[in-house]
Amino acid sequence: RLESLIVLTRRSFLASTAAAALPLAAQQRKPNIIFILADDLGYGDLGCYGQTRISTPNLDRIAREGMRFTQAYAGSTVCAPSRCCLMTGLHTGHARVRGNSTPTGPRPPLAPDDPTVAKALKRAGYRTGCFGKWALGEAHSTGRPTLQGFDQFYGYLSQTNAHDYYPIHLWENDTYRLIRENRGSQRSGYSHDLIAQKCLDWVDEVAGDPFFLYLAFTTPHADNELGADTGDGMPVPDYGEYADKPWPTTEKGFAAMITRMDREIGRLLKLLEQKGVDGDTLILFSSDNGPHREGGHNPEYFESQGGLRGIKRDMYEGGIRVPALARWPGRVPEGVVSDQVWAFWDFFPTACDVAGIESRSD
Repeated sequence: RLESLIVLTRRSFLASTAAAALPLAAQQRKPNIIFILADDLGYGDLGCYGQTRISTPNLDRIAREGMRFTQAYAGSTVCAPSRCCLMTGLHTGHARVRGNSTPTGPRPPLAPDDPTVAKALKRAGYRTGCFGKWALGEAHSTGRPTLQGFDQFYGYLSQTNAHDYYPIHLWENDTYRLIRENRGSQRSGYSHDLIAQKCLDWVDEVAGDPFFLYLAFTTPHADNELGADTGDGMPVPDYGEYADKPWPTTEKGFAAMITRMDREIGRLLKLLEQKGVDGDTLILFSSDNGPHREGGHNPEYFESQGGLRGIKRDMYEGGIRVPALARWPGRVPEGVVSDQVWAFWDFFPTACDVAGIESRSD
């Protein structure tokens, strides 16, 4: 069948990279799978891809201890359809969500019978958690994460709400959670920090079992309602090491967002080591599309396209080719740069390969 042929040829973009086979006992233990997704991060925004002014030591470590891909492609040039491809294993010609909106109104949510990688892994005995930006179904819809295979969710259901880094609420599973730190004129509950901590708490709780973590950071997306004439569209609690740089305020914020994300990834790596599961965990990292020109940020300032033509929303390489890293101690060889071509819809069959189950078993 054509479907079988497609799966066979794309089945696992890590297939040719595995190191020597592990002992039988290790092979029988289902590995943890983590997919970390940045939001609007460009091909050239990480040190391991040539960035010299933004500090990303932990992501650079993942590249150094694993594999860096030079021809990885997002599912689309914008958020929602790209994430749909990642979760469902379908390209945008078949995926239910094909744009951030439709000509007649809001985009449809995922349907009850749509396949998702979380459903497949949950059936295989995995604990499943999603933290961050979902964008595939609003509250009370069939597309919300708890109906699409995730045991635990914390973050934004709506991608529009995710523009606000100091929201008055976030969703925890199907419950509307007020962020009391952001009541009235208060602005101390930075959503990125809240989401990262919830994620770490969940990993700490479930690390004794095989788990699938989808950590969908909102950084470095802009607050699109703010910009050069209306305020700082790249809000962060502090600029950290960039505070004294002679850069525009929005560019300090952009750099600080990326370094803040990198810091939380470092905390996750440390937690995996502390729980004794580092060697049992495949980590993948990428971005949902190319770099943005929003909120007052200029993608040329840090050469975020990495020399590619185009940015977010463009069907040129700069809009869809994304940074992508893989790390799995003992299985993915260290320090490898791969030109293997793959796209977001390849993640589903790859995750199933890793888990030792049939893909697309919905």
